[in-house]
Amino acid sequence: MVAPLKAFFTGVCFTAVFLLRPINLQAGLPESYRKAWSDLGLVARIEKNIEQYRKQEARLKLLDSQGRPLPNAAVEIYQKSHAFLFGCNAFVLGQMGEKNGKYEEMYTRLFNFATVPFYWEGTEPTQGELRYQEGGRDIWRRPPPDRYIPFAKKYGITLKGHPLLWHSLNPPWIPKEPKELKKLYQKRFAQIAQRYAESILIWDVVNESLVCPNTYPLYTPEREYVAWAFQEAQRVFRPENILMINEVQSVSHAGVGEKNAYFLQIRDLLKRGVKIEGIGFQFHFFTGQTLQQHLECNVYPPDQLLKVYESFCEFGLPLYITEITIPTTIEDGLEVQAEVLRNLYRLWFSVPLMAGITYWNLADGTAYKGENEALAGLVDKNLDPKPSYLALERLIHHEWKTCLSTASDQNGIVTFRGFRGKYTVRVKAGQLEREFEIELPPEGPQSEHHLQVK
Repeated sequence: MVAPLKAFFTGVCFTAVFLLRPINLQAGLPESYRKAWSDLGLVARIEKNIEQYRKQEARLKLLDSQGRPLPNAAVEIYQKSHAFLFGCNAFVLGQMGEKNGKYEEMYTRLFNFATVPFYWEGTEPTQGELRYQEGGRDIWRRPPPDRYIPFAKKYGITLKGHPLLWHSLNPPWIPKEPKELKKLYQKRFAQIAQRYAESILIWDVVNESLVCPNTYPLYTPEREYVAWAFQEAQRVFRPENILMINEVQSVSHAGVGEKNAYFLQIRDLLKRGVKIEGIGFQFHFFTGQTLQQHLECNVYPPDQLLKVYESFCEFGLPLYITEITIPTTIEDGLEVQAEVLRNLYRLWFSVPLMAGITYWNLADGTAYKGENEALAGLVDKNLDPKPSYLALERLIHHEWKTCLSTASDQNGIVTFRGFRGKYTVRVKAGQLEREFEIELPPEGPQSEHHLQVK
């Protein structure tokens, strides 16, 4: 039985109503920070770009059972999901003991994107001990990748594998001779692609190459291994896979255009025919001291961030903020974290070619070694939400979701402009009620849908 329209609309929009409780987002912020982020020109630019790049025009044509226009029909439109990817690493999935259920709940309540750990030391800690499927020994923050496939299917989550090649977190048994190591990478790439290319869409092929130490066997000053790794990955992964490069914050955000080493590296690789398909930027503050520098606008002020990202738009490739850490270890840390993330997410969401934003560790106590001292989770150790979690929930599932009531005109037409993603449309005409699923895709100026009510 179809629920009445009023009940349907009230039910699906409950999250947005719940989120309208006040959050103190001004405590502990220096005046220089508030001034920079409240600049009227910056605010207008961000809002204009969000409207232009994150939304799409939609035209619904309602028809009766005979294919004739259906005028004056009541229409409820509710956005179910985003085309944009909002994510987090899911490195402790199934490792939280009695809190596993709550971890999944807090994760999926906010995110539609998950980073899966493929660090070589975790997938093959001893040579030949492949930890892809369930049943092997348990390693903290390194669940077997098979665990993520049903998780993603259950909740409609897009997965990203991280990383295929990195100079760090490799098992101690890998050879130091470059040719032998390359053979093993070829084997590793092929194994992973065969098992996961269909179910995991996005991959960090090479991680942090511009800070690679000369002790890494594949190191050369020109980082030639980067082009090699992409060519090998392209050979074994599927055409629909997105093969990315990823870099640390201190390099990826240092300078604009030709003054940025990461920009120059990518431009050179693309000119050589290397098929990079996504560009990743990390954004970590692991200590209160480094965050304080940002708050004082000494590092990464908003106008400079926009210049950096927009310079990379020159390549016409999707951009991703891949790793984010904002600590709470300063005065009024919980409120400061919430305001910083609110501002950064709004800025990132406004960048024309930005395709996804990934916070790093969802919960306190789940970070890597000394990084736990930052207390940078969006939820605490009990998995209860911090103000930052609620601030992001407000943005993602209230401010950036389209939910409206309207009616068709005399020609059976409904037009609206909404955030890109999947929608439920409920139509009532007389005694007839019908529910439809439509999508406003990630690209294109307008989508049109013919909906027949019968």
